[in-house]
Amino acid sequence: MLMKTASQSLTEQLANRFAERIRTRLLAGGARLPSVRQCAVQQGVSASTVVAAYDRLLALGLIEARKNRGFYVRETTSDQQIRAQAALESIAPGTQLTNTPQHNPVNATALIRGMFHGISSNPQPGMGVFPPDWLETTFLPAAVRRFTSAKALHGLSLHYGEPAGDSDLRRALSQKLASISVQAAPSQIITTVGATHALDIVSRTLLRAGDCVMVEEPGWAIEFARLNALGMRILPVPRTAAGPDLDVMAAYCELHAPKLFVSVSVLHNPTGYTLSPGSAHRVLQLANRHDFHIVEDDTYSHLAPEHATRLSALDGLQRTIYVSGFAKILAPGWRVGYLAAPPDLFERLLDTKLLASLTTPALLEKAMAWCIDQGQLRRHAERIRGQLAVARARSARLALAHGCTFAAEPAGLFGWVDTGTDTEILAQQMLDEGYLLAPGALFHAARQPSSLMRINFATTQDAAFWKVFARLRHGTQ
Repeated sequence: MLMKTASQSLTEQLANRFAERIRTRLLAGGARLPSVRQCAVQQGVSASTVVAAYDRLLALGLIEARKNRGFYVRETTSDQQIRAQAALESIAPGTQLTNTPQHNPVNATALIRGMFHGISSNPQPGMGVFPPDWLETTFLPAAVRRFTSAKALHGLSLHYGEPAGDSDLRRALSQKLASISVQAAPSQIITTVGATHALDIVSRTLLRAGDCVMVEEPGWAIEFARLNALGMRILPVPRTAAGPDLDVMAAYCELHAPKLFVSVSVLHNPTGYTLSPGSAHRVLQLANRHDFHIVEDDTYSHLAPEHATRLSALDGLQRTIYVSGFAKILAPGWRVGYLAAPPDLFERLLDTKLLASLTTPALLEKAMAWCIDQGQLRRHAERIRGQLAVARARSARLALAHGCTFAAEPAGLFGWVDTGTDTEILAQQMLDEGYLLAPGALFHAARQPSSLMRINFATTQDAAFWKVFARLRHGTQ
């Protein structure tokens, strides 16, 4: 809370609070600040203090006043380009595309920066990963020690690794994929610096600026932002419980000839939906008929039942490219990911990897292969799934008890929650209480008010968070 001190006035404290959030991108360009009245109530100060603080921010060029609309974070040149393309941000079937690149108006990096910013010691509901204490193991240090003897360390550190990745890891991954019916030889697998790097390799290999890409909506905020940064035209495909809206996909294929479809088929982020076999079959039919590739992002594979439908298993890696990694389940800091690709794309994808990163860290890949071979990863994942099931049930009960509803059946790591109020406004207020939210607007290609938010079941078991949430939500209604 703001405090009366001799060194700083309330006006200075309030202005500094907003300035810090703007500079660290916790408040992105174009974000609307609370009205003077709302801010005064939230901060427990007079309206004149808020007006004076906003005046300071205006003088610093950090915000701007829009007539009859309020105060907004001033946009950078990039942000202004985003707003100029507002008419193109949500491309419906039948829309005529122009040659002007699209940009994502929602700053996904605000959430990422918030994750690393250390807002407070509170469990963070907007986080996309498990809490560190969930991931602590004894076998990870043991795995690293196996490959850090003087001889082994020299061999793995003083030479570049294999271009496609460590052969032991690719062999272990081939066997692991077979357990979920994805048949990929080691010669079809390329290791990467995390799953996001794998997605980037695919995009840079198969696409050129201006190409159309179908992406599920709501969807992963970083994927929208990443594709926009590459100059792609995003075609948002509504995601349903059974899978993508096939009628919308078919219309896009007829009108815009997309080159790629990006899908999280199992435990979709943020809804938790899992693709049905019937929908998967029709998606593959569309891909064959209209000649586009499919990137299947299976980041949450370790949390899903093995019998879950995967496009790559049905397709046999003909038009599909399978992407996954271990940051979510095991070691976020190791940044070990991989892709499995059709044989005819392998060399092109490998060339892109080599141009971007040369090779990937062989020491950590050797250690990861050992964790898989020894069954340590499998046992660890089983423990996490059990722990998550308990957390999910408790978090869901708390959410319902505090006036929320679920827009999708709770599953996996994330819940897609309807709060009944604008979650972007709520997110700003929750920052004052030390909590980072993931508002629904982040998960759409076009900025639009949303009452939805994504919660992490592992970090929303604390009743204290829900009490603060309920109090502030009541104040916004």
